[in-house]
Amino acid sequence: MKSPGGLSGQAGGVRAAVKKRVFVAMSGGVDSSVAALLLKKRGYDAVGVFMRCWSQGSSDASGIGVPCSVEQDSEDARRVAGKLGIPFYVWDFEEEYKKRVVDYMVEGYQQGITPNPDVMCNREIKFGLFLDRALAMGADYVATGHYARLGVGSRVSGMGYRVKSEKPLNPSGYTLLAARDAQKDQSYFLWTLTQEKLARCLFPIGDYLKPQVREIARKAGLPTAEKKDSQGICFLGKITLADFLKRYIPGKPGWVMSTAGKILGTHEGAQFYTIGQRQGIGNVKHAKGNRVHAPVYVADKDMGRNVVIVAEGADNPALYRNSVTLTDINFISPVPPSLIRANKRIGENKIQVLARVRYRQPLTPATLRGNTLVFSKPQRFVAPGQSAVFYSKTHELLGGGVIINSK
Repeated sequence: MKSPGGLSGQAGGVRAAVKKRVFVAMSGGVDSSVAALLLKKRGYDAVGVFMRCWSQGSSDASGIGVPCSVEQDSEDARRVAGKLGIPFYVWDFEEEYKKRVVDYMVEGYQQGITPNPDVMCNREIKFGLFLDRALAMGADYVATGHYARLGVGSRVSGMGYRVKSEKPLNPSGYTLLAARDAQKDQSYFLWTLTQEKLARCLFPIGDYLKPQVREIARKAGLPTAEKKDSQGICFLGKITLADFLKRYIPGKPGWVMSTAGKILGTHEGAQFYTIGQRQGIGNVKHAKGNRVHAPVYVADKDMGRNVVIVAEGADNPALYRNSVTLTDINFISPVPPSLIRANKRIGENKIQVLARVRYRQPLTPATLRGNTLVFSKPQRFVAPGQSAVFYSKTHELLGGGVIINSK
């Protein structure tokens, strides 16, 4: 299937345009700034939009303010739009963001899981409310500064970079692929996208390495060329995740125990901890008569007893899992027959994939059977609430799901 206007051979995910209108989500960072620049160079009618999701000084129901750089980011985005000579708007999604992303995260931690707010922000805000509003205002596409690549039919655009496969996995539709820059690839956070949404999406920087993006910004004189990348969850500002959660969730002291059931110390509430966490695990090292001799990591949580279970040493077997059970599974495009293996014993197909359960984790071979993902080798730090994402051997993002438990 050929996309409207075809594909560009210069910027990954940028379709050649005949004054197609695209609304660019401009965060005030260098990536989305360069995305807007590339689109304008390709002849698009680009419109810049800054999404106000969590303002500086905004507060929750108890009047608690959370520091954030939204005002500076908004001004940086405005300056870039001015430099490019494109229209610029600020759209307020604060109320929706609070309900759909922040509350989602807080409620997840209350239940003892580790939700991923970035995945939810993409699904509900960037490729939900923002996309819908842009289309209602006459946009043909929306674009973001995500490091990911878009394929249409048998072609993958890019600066001479091609996926090493003779046949496309989805020859009649859209495919989402990992970025050329493996260190910056953000496809992990995009697994909830659908064919309908991809048909309206552009990812202009997916075929560039980060240093190339910076150099493009410098040569164009963009105000954000040297701006540092944002780190962590945007609405946390300078406070820790635990401190943020304590503003919404009351503490509940409990025991920190070893995998053998020995009490090692105390904690302020099991809901504030996540699987694999090393820093800030109560007063374990100071528990009387129970000094540990290696770094300890959260291996599990018993929410019913309000107990945090820790294991000594990063390679402790208690930190590894062989499989996960998933919910909310989404496949971006039909699973290629070549990846499906019939399992006659149980009457269920098995899908051979490469998977990751954390951002930037190396891909590992795995088998998806129903809603169970079985790893070829045990995986460390598997946290319920996080996303398990599937890829093909040719870098195509097949889909993903939310982890509900592990074994």
